[in-house]
Amino acid sequence: MDVTSLVRSIPDFPIPGILFRDITPLLRDKDGFKAAIDLFVERYSGQGIDYVVGIEARGYILGAPVAYAIGAGFVPVRKPGKLPGSKLTEEYALEYGTNSLEIHDDAIGHGARVLIVDDLLATGGTAAATGKLLQRLGAKIEGFAFLIELKELHGRDKIGDANVLSFIQY
Repeated sequence: MDVTSLVRSIPDFPIPGILFRDITPLLRDKDGFKAAIDLFVERYSGQGIDYVVGIEARGYILGAPVAYAIGAGFVPVRKPGKLPGSKLTEEYALEYGTNSLEIHDDAIGHGARVLIVDDLLATGGTAAATGKLLQRLGAKIEGFAFLIELKELHGRDKIGDANVLSFIQY
């Protein structure tokens, strides 16, 4: 199944000049959703991944079923103020200002093999911040996997020399 055909393009969202790539048609299509998850599972099954780390919020939708299918745990990376208890925070730059992400400081043990999953790689800020959080925990990042990559925004450049995989590229 061609999952690309189930990604809808919405012009001028959330602001004028942005072409938003909407995965909700893909998610609601049972065959399309399964095919999208299978792309990740086929690539990462048998790779010894201990944890799939999903970036809020669409990274949860994709990452959790991938973790289940490959026999890994699932760890969420959250926006500020959503996690109770002791956590690590990583700030990153936006076009206008900053934002941050958080993870529990005991979420992943030193040396654990992790795969970071999200729906979209754009400028790379959230992915890079997630990578920094995991490095601070001592995790071994096996790769970053995205359903969609907006190549013209050069998000891979912010991630560095990590293994990056995207299934749909615009």
